[in-house]
Amino acid sequence: MLFYLFDYLQGINFPGAGMFHYITFRSAMAVILALLIATVFGKKMINMLQRRQIGDDIRDIGVEWHKSKKGTPTMGGIIIIVSIIVPVLLFARLSNIYIILMLVTTLWLGAIGFLDDYIKVFKKNKKGLQGKFKIIGQIVLGLIVGVTLCLSDDAKVRIKIPVEKEKTTLAESVKIEDETEKPAGNKYFTNGGKKHRTEDVKAPITNVPFFKNSQVDYSFMVGFLGENAKRWGWLAFILVAIFVITAVSNGSNLTDGQDGLVTGVSSIIGVTLAIFAYLSGHIVYSEYLNIMYIPFSEELVVFISAFIGALVGFLWYNSNPAQVFMGDTGSLTIGGIIAVFALLIRIELLLPILCGVFLVETISVIIQKSYFKFTRLRYGEGVRVFLCAPLHHHYEKKGYAEPKIVVRFWIIGIIFAVITILTLKVR
Repeated sequence: MLFYLFDYLQGINFPGAGMFHYITFRSAMAVILALLIATVFGKKMINMLQRRQIGDDIRDIGVEWHKSKKGTPTMGGIIIIVSIIVPVLLFARLSNIYIILMLVTTLWLGAIGFLDDYIKVFKKNKKGLQGKFKIIGQIVLGLIVGVTLCLSDDAKVRIKIPVEKEKTTLAESVKIEDETEKPAGNKYFTNGGKKHRTEDVKAPITNVPFFKNSQVDYSFMVGFLGENAKRWGWLAFILVAIFVITAVSNGSNLTDGQDGLVTGVSSIIGVTLAIFAYLSGHIVYSEYLNIMYIPFSEELVVFISAFIGALVGFLWYNSNPAQVFMGDTGSLTIGGIIAVFALLIRIELLLPILCGVFLVETISVIIQKSYFKFTRLRYGEGVRVFLCAPLHHHYEKKGYAEPKIVVRFWIIGIIFAVITILTLKVR
């Protein structure tokens, strides 16, 4: 909203109004405001939850001191959601299709998580919202994201096409020779001595890490359709979007079990996503790093900045000993934001590395349940691989202090983030 106000003020030469056209300025403002909202509004929210005795019923994992958390206010994810939405509404271009999708994602999964927490807290049902309804909600979100990217004329990517493979007239050849030495972003340019032209297209393509000049078109997944594969490539992309959103959202939910764990890890992931969004939306940097240029995606930096500020502000109250838990309202929303954001800037194939902590936590649960069921069917008695799952509870039962576990998981998250950033040059 403020962007449009200052855009108007710049039109009448109001001093300083032009600052709002800089992504860096608006992103910095979004971080600051999100931090302030999370800390100020967060305190009031916690007091309100305490007055109404909206406390979490802690899962018994067999650790005595863990039981002391019972009754800690939950549903704190509302603090995170409000701290994200308000700065975005004020500082982002609200007509940007990517911003619209991120706002829809935040509200959609926030509503699903809120319903789950509401059932647990007010209906006294420990199981909360049935898993199938959560999955349906995540599938619908995947459909919304995939179909929007397929149909919206504003959601395009810029690809390079070698001109040698095209039939050109003499006049076109002269034009190419005249323009090849101009900076990247013009229609024709040179790259490694080869002539290319660029074109903004709507296509289900994504970046492939560790390989130079490698972008994959999801149409290959339906290659058996022959000439119709291109047309149905978006269907494959939508299926990938559904899988990614479901996996990362649930991975974040499973990781949420210790004070500050998800908050800290997700902040690290957010910083990494901010770097990729800025580079992908910058025509010079994307060309230099040889990654896909996505027009208008730079606006996402404002959103992810608000996301980072909201998480760091929430960590003020969520660090050990936590004064508030985010609940599914926060954990499902955080995972969904990360997943959709990665899909929009076409780095979803990097999520297994970037969200490595979520992945390990999820795998530990899958291993625990699968092996227990297998041994119970085979031998009549179930055997557990871990003392408790997800993995952070395993170390808790081994006697490690919770702050030590959390900080070490943060360190692992930083390592994964650095490896993810290195993929920009390791090709």
